[in-house]
Amino acid sequence: MKLRIGSRGSQLALWQANHISALLTAAGNTVEIEIIKTTGDRLQEVTFAQVGSKGMFTKEIEEALAEGRVDLAVHSLKDLPTELPEPFELAATPVRVDPRDVLVSEKYFRLADLPVGARVGTSSQRRRAQLKALRPDIEAQEFRGNVDTRLRKLAEGQVDAILLAAAGLDRLGRTDWIRERLDPKDFCPAAGQGSLGIEIRKGDKATLDAISFLDHADTSFAVTAERAALAALGGGCQVPIGIHCCPAVAGAGQVEIFGVVASPATGQVVRVHHLAPRETTDAASLGRLVAQKLTDAGAAAILAAGAC
Repeated sequence: MKLRIGSRGSQLALWQANHISALLTAAGNTVEIEIIKTTGDRLQEVTFAQVGSKGMFTKEIEEALAEGRVDLAVHSLKDLPTELPEPFELAATPVRVDPRDVLVSEKYFRLADLPVGARVGTSSQRRRAQLKALRPDIEAQEFRGNVDTRLRKLAEGQVDAILLAAAGLDRLGRTDWIRERLDPKDFCPAAGQGSLGIEIRKGDKATLDAISFLDHADTSFAVTAERAALAALGGGCQVPIGIHCCPAVAGAGQVEIFGVVASPATGQVVRVHHLAPRETTDAASLGRLVAQKLTDAGAAAILAAGAC
């Protein structure tokens, strides 16, 4: 089958598109990639907090998908809104890679090693808030741009360290300066982080059949729970929310899910952790349960303060 993939033009986005292309080609398909510039790519000097991040990296790709110019779109799942517009569906989530956030620095090897007043670059309100909770003495600086741009700014000494997703650096082979992979129980990743999401037009059975082998059951379970929690908490707003679901470290046949809602202004953090049996648990219900636990634990006030 001939398949056309819509992708952003960044180095990481193209790696992801080419990765999926290679898998589809190996399965006997003919694949082309169309590069599409998104709002997020055009507004590199504008902070997410100023314009909102919902749909920033997907809108133009979805327009191409709706018009039939492409058959599928490959996204970093954390960039994909929890509620897709009616013409589209999330058709597959390939096997996930490391979902953790990482500390990247030339000089310092752990978050705890950073000196008082250190400057840490990040464009994420979620990372900014959790950083403030763990190290209120550190100055978070707005840091946008692709991976190479951020690493260059770090090398120039604009900041002492940066916070990034492990997945992007691992995929691009840019792990030289990764100093610490942050434990999700202390520094909770974004919902869907480390996973790709393949979006298609609803009802496009031919494309669905062609890509269905890419869907990974354990990844699908985890990200469904994470995205359900995010949706229940109102994840479209600029309130820092972290949700992470994975097989339990202790307890065979169980999954564990971490949730955090935090305030970037005060560093106030509400955290929950929940264990559940994998086989008898519905992923979306698990996510909604964790969202309710966060709300009951006091997250409602933080959410209200940061409401759009």
